[in-house]
Amino acid sequence: MNKIYKILRYFIAAVWLINGLICKVLNFVPRHEEIVSRILSHDHSRFLTVLIGFSEIIMAVWILSGIKSKLNSVIQIIVIAFMNILEFIVVPDLLLWGHYNSLFAFLFILLIYFNEFYLKTKTSISC
Repeated sequence: MNKIYKILRYFIAAVWLINGLICKVLNFVPRHEEIVSRILSHDHSRFLTVLIGFSEIIMAVWILSGIKSKLNSVIQIIVIAFMNILEFIVVPDLLLWGHYNSLFAFLFILLIYFNEFYLKTKTSISC
């Protein structure tokens, strides 16, 4: 397997792990809970934030496992796009870079797509 593909796969998994564990589960970035509170439910925002955090940790593990990686990539792209569109519309004032968060989300989506559907495919053909 291509070294660049592996490095990018680890990087993508790290993004999910850091956002899930550090930002949400351990609550080092309380802004995430505030976003959940405004979008979903103020009464259950901590529980929902932790649930989302664990889902992101599971996503990181799934990425590292390599099982059904194309399906995984498609789900990542859908989740990131949906989440960022929703945040762009409902809570742009809480986003780290405001409306520019969408640009970073789009670049991350492109990275996931490039890694799975270009680099991995190119590597598989050349082996």
